[in-house]
Amino acid sequence: MEDALTQELEELRYIRYEAQDSIGYITLNRPDKRNALNANVVTELKQAFAYAEDDDDCKVIVLRAAGDVFCAGADLGYIQELQNFGYNENLADSTHLMQLFHQIYTLNKVVIGQVHGHALAGGCGLATICDFAFTVPEAKFGYTEVKIGFLPAIVSIFLLRKIGETRTKQLLLTGDVIPADKALEYGLVNFVVPRQELADSVYRFARRLCVENSGQSMEITKEMIARLPEMPLEDSLRYAARMNADARGSDDCRRGIAAFLNKEKLTWDN
Repeated sequence: MEDALTQELEELRYIRYEAQDSIGYITLNRPDKRNALNANVVTELKQAFAYAEDDDDCKVIVLRAAGDVFCAGADLGYIQELQNFGYNENLADSTHLMQLFHQIYTLNKVVIGQVHGHALAGGCGLATICDFAFTVPEAKFGYTEVKIGFLPAIVSIFLLRKIGETRTKQLLLTGDVIPADKALEYGLVNFVVPRQELADSVYRFARRLCVENSGQSMEITKEMIARLPEMPLEDSLRYAARMNADARGSDDCRRGIAAFLNKEKLTWDN
């Protein structure tokens, strides 16, 4: 399986992947098309995330892009192709994108969005689905699908969880494009930093997660955050108690508690 994924990675046309200092970088690489999405790009993103999830040299993943725009949404040529799709073809295509968003959301590693330029429609969806997002003051964000009679259907599920119903309605029903400071206010992104500091800020944040935090603990915490909103109160409490008990018996917990009790500085990136 690993050999097959490695071969797929070597054949990527629109995505680059590299790992350095325990950080796996997935780069959208269609700058001439403003990193727009089509079925092939979505396929390659799924392959890259699958590889990064299994890559022992990667503890935290950064999603970034080449060129001036992070991602402009669906490719114009691809939108034109959709006009000729029947229902079953459209359902298959929609499911393809849904699988990518679900894959990122449930990935066992933290995903950080490094949004250096505009993120619109499906591109804004990619930024939304990241666990953390850094951006620059000049970037614009928006779910513009209603402007062309389309629906921001899949992203709405994750956006409701992330920023709540009031903000989600405001963004999805108006289709307004908002600046980075407003995206920060809404909780759509976590940090706005000067352009010249973006890459270094993301790197330092990713390295902090790698060094200071247990990878196992981050994985399980991310899983819990994804699952808990769907559960009734008593079920969620029992689930949390089980996860707590499991964690106490883990090697990472034993190692962490021993270091704490011995007043030793613990580095997890090894």
